[in-house]
Amino acid sequence: MALALLPMAARAATFAASLVVCLAAPTGAVRADADFERWMRAFWPQAKAAGITRATFDTAFAGITSPDPEVLELARKQPEFTKTIGEYLATAVSDARIETGKQMLADYKPWLDRIESHFGVQREIVVAIWGMESNYGKVLDDPKIVRSVVRSLATLACCDPQRRKFGRSQLVAALKILQRGDVPASRFTGSWAGAMGHTQFIPTSYLAFSTDADGDGRVDIWSNVPDALATAASLLAKNGWQRGETWGYEVTLPPGFNLRLADEKTQRTLAQWQSLGVRRAAGGGFPRPDDKARLMMPADARGPAFLLAKNFSVIKRYNNANAYALAVGHLADRLVGGGPLAANWPADVRPLTTAQIETMQKLLSARGYSTGGIDGKLGPGTRKAIAAYQSASGLPADGFPSLSLLARLEGDS
Repeated sequence: MALALLPMAARAATFAASLVVCLAAPTGAVRADADFERWMRAFWPQAKAAGITRATFDTAFAGITSPDPEVLELARKQPEFTKTIGEYLATAVSDARIETGKQMLADYKPWLDRIESHFGVQREIVVAIWGMESNYGKVLDDPKIVRSVVRSLATLACCDPQRRKFGRSQLVAALKILQRGDVPASRFTGSWAGAMGHTQFIPTSYLAFSTDADGDGRVDIWSNVPDALATAASLLAKNGWQRGETWGYEVTLPPGFNLRLADEKTQRTLAQWQSLGVRRAAGGGFPRPDDKARLMMPADARGPAFLLAKNFSVIKRYNNANAYALAVGHLADRLVGGGPLAANWPADVRPLTTAQIETMQKLLSARGYSTGGIDGKLGPGTRKAIAAYQSASGLPADGFPSLSLLARLEGDS
C-alpha cells in the first residue's frame, strides 16, 4: 500500500479575555461547579469567533459540569522535571520497553519502511517516541490515565494560572478536531494535558502535522497505529529533522577538561571536540566528523556527558525537556542494538525546586555573577553564573545547581 499523505494544518486562535478562576477547596465544591459553568458561558463567544458551531460546543461539553481536580494535581508532578534524569531514564528505557520496541519494529516493518522513506526519520526514533508517549498504546486502555480531552483542557483554561493560555488555545483546536469529524466525542480522550492517541499529540500539533497514512480519508491516531507513527514522523520532519543523522553521542571527557565548555550552547564540529580529547563512550570514531554538536552534562561532573546534534533539539519540539529527548535518543539506540550508558548517574543529585533555584540566582547575583534574571528557571545564564562561581571557588565548574552548592552559597552569605 502506498503511503497517503494528508497533513491538515491549522492555526489555533489565541484569546485574551479574562477567565473566572475556579475554587478548589473541598468546602467550595458547589461554588466551583458554578464558577466553571460561568466560565463555559464566557468561553462560548470566543469559541464561536474561532468558527466553532453551537452544536459542536454543546456536544463537546455535554455532561461536563466541573473541572477535573486530578488534572491540576498531575500538572504539578511532571516526571521530566521532578525526577532526576537518571531515575527518569531508568524507567523510560527499561528492558521491557526495549524488548517490546524491537517487536514493534518487526510487526510494523512494512509501514515503517514507507514512513522512514518518505519523512527521512529513522524508524527507531519513531518507535521510541511511541514507546515513550503511550508505552506502545498500552496506556490508552488505562482509565486512570486517559480522560476527556475537552474536560482536561477546560480545567487548565479555567483553573491553572500557569497554563491558562495553553488550555484556551488547545481547547479551541480540540473543538475544531471534533467539528471536523476526525473522532467522535465519545472517543475524544487523552492525557491530563490533552495529549492524544498512540503518539500523544496536543490538539494544535495534531492539526498541524496529522497524516492519513493508510489513505482511508481520515486521521485516527487513537486506534490506527500507522496514522499515529506517520504523524510523529511528520512533526519531526517539518521541524528540521536531519535525514540520516543521529541525535547525539554519549562521550567521555579527558582529565583536566574545561567543564565550562559544556554550556549546552556553543557548537563545534565533532572533529574539533575530538581534538579537545572528547571521545565516544562506546568507542570508535565519529562517523560524520564535520557535523556540529554542543556539549551537555545533565548531572554534575561525575555523571554522563553528551555531544548533542541538531536532531536532539528537534526531538525537544515533541517535549521540551532534556530528560525526554535523552530518553527518546537512548531508547532508539537500544532498539538498534546499542548498549546501556557507560557512565553512572550520581545517586545523591536531586533536582532543585523553583524556589531553590530563585534563591540560588539571588545569591549568585548578589556576588556579582549575573544569572540574567531571577525566574526560578535553570537557563544558560544561570548555568554560566554557577560555573563562574564554581571556578572562582576552586570547584569543578560543571554549572550544575546542586543542593550542596546552594548550601555553600547560603553559608557564604
